[in-house]
Amino acid sequence: MKVHQFILSSLVILLLFGIGSKISAQPAGSAGKVEAEVKLSQNVVPAGDSVAAAVVMNIDEGWHVNAHEPTLDYLIGTELTIDTHSGFMVSGMQYPESERFTFAFAGEPLDVYQGDAPIFFTLATSSGLAPGSYTLTGNLRVQACDDKSCLAPSTLDISMPVEVVAAQTAYKPINQGLFSEYSGGGDPPASLTDNSIASMFNERGAILAFLGIFLIGLALNLTPCVYPMLSVTVSLFGGQAEKETRTRKTFMMASIYVLGIVSMYSVLGVAAAYTGSLFGNWLQSSAVLAGVGIILLAMALSMFGLYELQPPQWLLQKLGSAGGSVGPAGHFLSGIMVGIFAAPCIGPPVIALLTFVGAQGDPLFGFFTFFVMALGLGLPYLILGTFSSLLSKLPRSGEWMVWVKKVFGVVLVGAALFFLALAWLPKYVLYTLPPTLILGGIYLGFMESSGRNGKIFSRVKRMVGIAGMIGGLLIIVNLTKPTVDWASYNPEKLEQAAASGTPVVLDFTADWCVPCLELDRITFTDPDVIAALQPYRTIKVDLTDYGSPEAEALRKQFGVAGVPTIIFLDDEGNEIEEARITGFVDAEEFLKRMPE
Repeated sequence: MKVHQFILSSLVILLLFGIGSKISAQPAGSAGKVEAEVKLSQNVVPAGDSVAAAVVMNIDEGWHVNAHEPTLDYLIGTELTIDTHSGFMVSGMQYPESERFTFAFAGEPLDVYQGDAPIFFTLATSSGLAPGSYTLTGNLRVQACDDKSCLAPSTLDISMPVEVVAAQTAYKPINQGLFSEYSGGGDPPASLTDNSIASMFNERGAILAFLGIFLIGLALNLTPCVYPMLSVTVSLFGGQAEKETRTRKTFMMASIYVLGIVSMYSVLGVAAAYTGSLFGNWLQSSAVLAGVGIILLAMALSMFGLYELQPPQWLLQKLGSAGGSVGPAGHFLSGIMVGIFAAPCIGPPVIALLTFVGAQGDPLFGFFTFFVMALGLGLPYLILGTFSSLLSKLPRSGEWMVWVKKVFGVVLVGAALFFLALAWLPKYVLYTLPPTLILGGIYLGFMESSGRNGKIFSRVKRMVGIAGMIGGLLIIVNLTKPTVDWASYNPEKLEQAAASGTPVVLDFTADWCVPCLELDRITFTDPDVIAALQPYRTIKVDLTDYGSPEAEALRKQFGVAGVPTIIFLDDEGNEIEEARITGFVDAEEFLKRMPE
């Protein structure tokens, strides 16, 4: 018996030892239920650029971790902290969307994360950072729970290796499937802030999204830089009306003309997406804007009959001319020139499209996306180009066509003044519109001599003239309306506002930015908007010199991809990310987007 008892006692001791060993080997707290994995959106980071990063929480099956903002006060929320490192800046922290889970120990559903849950952020590098390998550190605080209980909270160490290369060095996008979920701040490819294009693809599918992009391109024809180009089309095709007798041939020429527009925007759009540049950024030079204005003024004078603009004969021959008329290559290049002249106005509306294309890292997709947008932009030119060549076939079209040509001449004069003001007097650019409308209305309605013998046509002329004068007067009234009182940007003003607990609105703008001017004269003159912004410290950030080191630093600091961008800061100086506004919005939309 003693031998048996000894053996039995020994087995019990060994069994208890084994259980004890198992228990002691199990990690204490929540750290044993969660692993943290660091991922970046590209293989290297050029100095002065930014990259999207993520800490992915791999949570054991059957376990959950509390959300960043836990449902119950006594639970510990998930918190990621990245240590400060010289030459690097972290912004746009975005936690996963939480799920509701009912636990046996809690009387109400709790907000938790489960499975593979990424925490996104943008990592920006300074332009003076030396190329090399860097390791950033941080920590992740988690508390894991199963259906019965919660473990003690744990802090996991985070190590993030980053390879920095020289500025302008090419990089390779990686982990794009993961980072397609990110909507945080920063420059491309990490800047998917409030991207309406991405939302269209995610919520409505590719077919409806591309239809929406096509309609965006169509709507761009109403912008002040694009609309005057319709008159260029009239002059180009209208001059060939007698020579082009076959509608099919005219349609082909118009198609080639539109193909020039489409090609320019498709290629330029993909190039801008690759370089992270603002669309039309190269047209922000005062010299280029002035040159465009002078060319438009020369076109306007030709509309009034002072002379006929015609390329040199040798150039027409080089472009494939036949019998003195512009050939296919000439129409194609004319379309490219129209696209170039139109570019300054359409930059801000396609910022979201550029950032979306840049995030995909797919040149074919980028080309096709801008191709669809440019088709929408070019559709009116296709119709007008074909129709212009048919105008000569209409009976007794001479006098009213002369008047229509001069209408386009007045529009071109206004556009020329607009560009010249953008180049030399950007703060007064809107003041070019009233004299154009008023004087143009007087000339077209009461002084222009064509069609005086036709009663109906004379009435139409007078109505157009009166409408122009009224429009000019209304703009003058609008220009004198009270507006939001803006202070110029200074970092100390942000510090003072945070110290006093005052929320801040930052309006990132530029003198050459047409939608910025529309915001100033339409949205920020609305009485309800002025009243709603009273509790805020309103500050304008001038990015006119968009490529300067100062502007680049501000864009990196606040994750601004283009202008206009409006950012709301709370009373502690932190951005309210869901309220960020990109592009022009009217007063009603602005009030909806304001934080409550």
